[in-house]
Amino acid sequence: MGQVNHDQATLMLKLYDLRREARLREARAWFMGQFWASSPEEILQKYPPGTEANASMRMVTSYWEMACGMANRGLIDDEMFFESNAEFWFVFEKIRAVVPGWRAMYKNPIAFRNLEAAATRLEQWWNKVAPGMIDVHRQRLAQMRDNAAKAARTN
Repeated sequence: MGQVNHDQATLMLKLYDLRREARLREARAWFMGQFWASSPEEILQKYPPGTEANASMRMVTSYWEMACGMANRGLIDDEMFFESNAEFWFVFEKIRAVVPGWRAMYKNPIAFRNLEAAATRLEQWWNKVAPGMIDVHRQRLAQMRDNAAKAARTN
């Protein structure tokens, strides 16, 4: 285990407290259950600017981009961050296919760089401590996407 100091633990608790804020909690639940897109164009069509869905998407991705930026800069020990924060990996996994298009569309090569870097390190850590976990989580996400698509067709 890494060396964790009091300031890192305090920062983790502050990040956790932010996650408990009502609007962010609502946005996180929506994002995990209902956000599915594979291109920037699909996002603009399904979640256009000015909608609650777009606000929720931006709230979740920017929160985790910020939190991962803190971990990436060493303000929080990686192992401590990874032990209690896998949600950011799911967020990045859900936007992974969209990120290159967003970077090109907005001429911003560093968009979601913090999420991507932390997700990559988390995968490396998982491969050491729980081999096979990534595949299980990707299968879980695929099943969630299939279920959401089926539900949309029946409504």
